[in-house]
Amino acid sequence: MGKKFDHDSPLRFLSIFLSLFVVFYYFNVLFFGLTSPGNHYVAFLDQHLNYIRLLRHFLLNATAHVLDWLGYTAITSDTELLVVGHGVIKLVYTCLGLGVMSFFTAFVIAFPKKFRPKLIFFICGILLFQVLNIIRFVVLALFWKSTKGIILDHHTIFNIIIYILIGISIYFWVRHDDKKLKTHARN
Repeated sequence: MGKKFDHDSPLRFLSIFLSLFVVFYYFNVLFFGLTSPGNHYVAFLDQHLNYIRLLRHFLLNATAHVLDWLGYTAITSDTELLVVGHGVIKLVYTCLGLGVMSFFTAFVIAFPKKFRPKLIFFICGILLFQVLNIIRFVVLALFWKSTKGIILDHHTIFNIIIYILIGISIYFWVRHDDKKLKTHARN
């Protein structure tokens, strides 16, 4: 196909990245719609393949365990976490970070690196993201008070922080290979 779509071509990376991001992002939106009771509900997907419910369940229970370790009493339902004496947080679809994970996954897959470094970076990135999400839920459960009319809510602030952290980690991940190439070129 010529130079424009060589393995390391920025145009190739960008087209793969954008395509994967759109596929992952809208697949999650579609799947959420198919597993939520309503117009296009598919019971089989909801009852047997609902990874969104599993992620929500994991995040709620992990947050409850952290709160328990900190000496608080936490109670969970399918979508909510109550900390006795504090408040309730409701874990809705947008709290799960599927958009951020779609972005990160698409970037890692599209970037021209070998499989092993991609896999390690992907696993570490997703795990770190979930740990930060759990920390956010702990803080929200203990200290957040709903305020109407605010411009920046906790979702926006968290997303800004996460995208900054993703940007920094991607920068160092990409730079790591650049340093290795420069070292090999000198030898």
